[in-house]
Amino acid sequence: MSKPPTLSPAAAEPDAGPLRRLLRATEIDTRLLGMVGALAAIWVGFHLVGLWANGFGAFLTPRNLWNLSVQTVSIGIMACGMVLVIVTRHIDLSVGSVLGFTAMMMGIVQVRVLPDIFGLGSPAIWVVTALFGMALGTLIGALHGALVAYGRIPAFIVTLGGLLVWRGAAFMVARGETISPLDATFNLLGGGPYGSVGATGSWIVGLLACAGIIWMLVQGRAQRRKFDFPLRPVWAEATLGVVGCGLVLAAVMLVNAYPWPRGIVTQYAQANGLTVPEGGLFISHGFAIPVLILLAVGIVMTVIMTRTRFGRYVFAIGGNPDAALLAGIDVKWMTVKIFALMGFLTGLSAVVASARLNSATNALGTLDELYVIAAAVIGGTSLAGGVGTIYGAILGAFVMQSLQTGMVLVGFDAALQNIVVGAVLVLAVYVDTLYRRGAK
Repeated sequence: MSKPPTLSPAAAEPDAGPLRRLLRATEIDTRLLGMVGALAAIWVGFHLVGLWANGFGAFLTPRNLWNLSVQTVSIGIMACGMVLVIVTRHIDLSVGSVLGFTAMMMGIVQVRVLPDIFGLGSPAIWVVTALFGMALGTLIGALHGALVAYGRIPAFIVTLGGLLVWRGAAFMVARGETISPLDATFNLLGGGPYGSVGATGSWIVGLLACAGIIWMLVQGRAQRRKFDFPLRPVWAEATLGVVGCGLVLAAVMLVNAYPWPRGIVTQYAQANGLTVPEGGLFISHGFAIPVLILLAVGIVMTVIMTRTRFGRYVFAIGGNPDAALLAGIDVKWMTVKIFALMGFLTGLSAVVASARLNSATNALGTLDELYVIAAAVIGGTSLAGGVGTIYGAILGAFVMQSLQTGMVLVGFDAALQNIVVGAVLVLAVYVDTLYRRGAK
């Protein structure tokens, strides 16, 4: 006869306040909730400022939020890798320069080399280009990791040198020229009207995401029951499912509310023999392809960090490198793999960034390293090591991009934008310090 499952601590506190019961029963991370609240405050604040200054609010519109999601992708992808680097008590200052160099090499390969091999317009061009960029980024990251692990050079110095070396190399290989236009199919990876999945595709993605949320809740409850862990109350599970699916479906409706520009609709109608009605033809953008890439990266990296031996080793090294070494973990080889993964994600980010611009320029990725580190830290990754989440880094990237986009819409000049970003980064580290101090 099996014993009845134990309930979570919230169920044993019927006299607790409603908010406290909700948070404890659902086990929602309070730092995550705080970041979501801060992001919402930024969005509403900039919208109201625009409404007051210009007579209309331009921030909380389908067009701006869709563009915001696409602009966040490049930083968000690299921030996922930066979490691992910072968790293991290292830093990577070279990601912006590596992105610029990788993008420049991809531009040269697909414009000057691959057309002669496969023929102009061949579908193999974008595939080989993307694989080449990610492989190059991985090799550069592995080189940095080897210098840190086996050369025993501090990561700060290695990647600071990389910041200068790879930026200079990007200028040298193309003599400072801009490489464009890029392959048309490759450009779809950067978003735009044709680089989106449309209304139907977005609903399919949304429904699959809802099914995934429900499956995770059911599977998680089954695992808790199997190993005799405390169970969340049924109402808490239902609340998580409803809120999660509600947010997903709201995002689908939002991206489907943003239509193609009239000029592109006219070109599309003419090319496909369609008649444009008098009121115009409404074609939804739907989710942009790069946003789906970021979501896929976030899911895969979360699984790696929470469900694999590699992820456990990362947190073990960050918690205490000496203890991890004594426990039999090959800390040096792990360092190489972590930096190689950072390089791979930087290469993937270079694919998205150059495709979005339809060009490779020497300035691409400038100062991105600061925004990537800021996104990871704002997302809760501790500079002391041992603490960090992938979803937090992605939220941090949204916060950083929201600040930048909002200041542009309001009309802040570049100098003031840099001041605000710097102040937010310092504030995030200070909050992290207070949080860790209070957790002791």
